[in-house]
Amino acid sequence: MRQYFFDTADYLKSLLVGDEVYTAYLSGEDSDFCRFNGGRIRQAGSVKQNQLTLRLINGARHAAATVSLAGSKSSDQAALTSIVAELREQLAELPDDPYLMYATEVQSSDSVRASELPDSRDTVAQLVTKSKGLDMVGIFASGSIYRGFANSLGQRNWYACHPFNFDFSLYLRADKAVKSGYAGFHWQDQACDSKLHAAREQLEILKLTPKTIKPGKYRVYLSPAALNEVTDMLAWNGFGLKSHKTKQTSLLRMVDAGASMHESVTMLEHTAAGLSPDFSSAGFKRPAHVHLIERGQYKDCLVSPRSAKEFGVSTNGASEGESPESLEMAPGSIDLAQVPEVLGDGVYINNLWYLNYSDQSACRMTGLTRFASFWVEGGKIEQPLNVMRFDESALRMFGDHLIGLTKEREMIMSSHTYGQRSVSSVHLPGALVKDFSFTL
Repeated sequence: MRQYFFDTADYLKSLLVGDEVYTAYLSGEDSDFCRFNGGRIRQAGSVKQNQLTLRLINGARHAAATVSLAGSKSSDQAALTSIVAELREQLAELPDDPYLMYATEVQSSDSVRASELPDSRDTVAQLVTKSKGLDMVGIFASGSIYRGFANSLGQRNWYACHPFNFDFSLYLRADKAVKSGYAGFHWQDQACDSKLHAAREQLEILKLTPKTIKPGKYRVYLSPAALNEVTDMLAWNGFGLKSHKTKQTSLLRMVDAGASMHESVTMLEHTAAGLSPDFSSAGFKRPAHVHLIERGQYKDCLVSPRSAKEFGVSTNGASEGESPESLEMAPGSIDLAQVPEVLGDGVYINNLWYLNYSDQSACRMTGLTRFASFWVEGGKIEQPLNVMRFDESALRMFGDHLIGLTKEREMIMSSHTYGQRSVSSVHLPGALVKDFSFTL
């Protein structure tokens, strides 16, 4: 696909007239999918698609359109010829964009990760076997993901990876289930077995009579999956330059008032270790990492090209939404196996959902526990916990209420497939927090 994309890029240049410039961004995949229900295959299929977003620029005017490439030179070139003509007509009617910024310094790159994926049919057959006797529901996705950038100035970027993602739940009854997942680039039976075994053990505890606790403050453990929901909220306008300059960031107290988190908290956008490509859809190269919070102190933010132009700074290749795509959090010193012991009496939270800000300027968020959360007493997991609502400030969770972070971290790849497989990922430890507020 790489050569076909580059040949298409050369053809696009032949369509330009005068001072016109184009940029082109390719999002492609060749994926196998399988949905499970009751531990059996419910739906299987494959998707091969390549979406090309073409932007035509003339001076400070620009217009864009997205087209599916069929892989046929004649039909794709005919479609692109028509689209360029349509975009040219639109440009004549559009005003100048004062914040238009596109890559003018040619920085080509080529990053191809070798595929280590087993045959999807074999993997699916194994999952059915491993799930025998379990009411397993979930989705398995596997295959190649491509991203490419080209412009009429001669820049060419290519990125290819071959990840898998098995997102599953072991269902008990009603709203009782254990959720887990296994994702990566190199399938390991032992790792998959370990995930299923841990989920199976929690499923047994889930069969016990659930406990309801009174609203109040408790010691809690947030698993990497639960912590992912919290950092996902922080990513919503938390780390972008635009939100900082317009005072809409949930980290406003860190940016403007000198508030800080615990010195063990370091968060960074670690593109070099994540799933996303090292170039943006606008053609800007991304640094290997951007430290967002370093040892508890606000450090830097993500800067899209438009924000860079608006506020007169350099871009670091962030997406238009200025949200992290490869967020990483530094590990702590607590062994995962010792979490119940360190927790003592408290709540072991596997997942959260329905999160939203209850006071964004104070970085205060609310949400519900989800799936298997447990009551821990005397350092032992005793019984499942009925659903609770929390309302807590992330500045306190990661600040003076933070007991510690686990040594072990989990790489969580997004299982989103809205239109195409996501290339977002996080690498997070678990967190032990004191005085965590449950309100209902």
